[in-house]
Amino acid sequence: MIRLFKPRFRKQIARIEVSGAIAGATRKYVLDALKTVEEKKFPALLLRIDSPGGTVGDSQEIYSALKRLRNKTKIIASFGNISASGGVYIGMGAEHIVANPGTITGSIGVILRGNNLERLLDRVGVSFKVIKSGPYKDILSFDRELTEPEQHILQQLIDTSYNQFVQTVAEARRLSADTVRSFADGRIFTGEQALELGVVDRLGTEEDARRWAAELAGLDPEKTQCYNIEERKKGFLSRFLPGRSQSLTQNLTHNKSLLGGLSWLEFEMETNGMPLWMYRP
Repeated sequence: MIRLFKPRFRKQIARIEVSGAIAGATRKYVLDALKTVEEKKFPALLLRIDSPGGTVGDSQEIYSALKRLRNKTKIIASFGNISASGGVYIGMGAEHIVANPGTITGSIGVILRGNNLERLLDRVGVSFKVIKSGPYKDILSFDRELTEPEQHILQQLIDTSYNQFVQTVAEARRLSADTVRSFADGRIFTGEQALELGVVDRLGTEEDARRWAAELAGLDPEKTQCYNIEERKKGFLSRFLPGRSQSLTQNLTHNKSLLGGLSWLEFEMETNGMPLWMYRP
């Protein structure tokens, strides 16, 4: 049977937005959304990124899925207000990147934070007895300072993750690893500076990125619309108080600043002691 008309999705550009810290929930949403893009055979994808970064593994999985999808779909990334660290990493999965001149980007590097409450615990008279199978099983414990061997172990961990980041940027942007290392020291820079460094392809808005995606897919940039694949968000409180927090969650939804604060607190709790590709001002 001969098809006289293209299916509806073949005439549209899929749009996926990555906002906030990248963690498990973001990874699940993006991977599911990318499956939808593939199944519905969208000719192009506009990936809008407004994120300070996040966890290493989740960023890597999103990047890998984008790279696979590039064999079937044209992908343009649009950097918003901020696309730093892990936000840059997932952007490397796109064929081309557009950033606003004032976009905050960069922060290519790795950070790991732990808390040392030893002096506070001594003051209140609290101590811990630890039974462990090896000398490093309680590495980054909050009740004592790191030992020199522990610092060495963690630095090796950070260096390995950092080298993975550098190699990915170098490969995606067709730069040498040494060139990437020259600006991948954790510094942030603007979209305009990113263009000069070769991290992005063009300066422009999300609309400019949409038009470019349409052109690459052989569609009319004047008429082609975006099909938003949206995230289904579950409230922070509903995960801990099922069936009892609906009214609270609804009230918090109207107070976006408070809800955002709770989400960030949750991220901090979940990632404490983990290596992060994250911009932390």
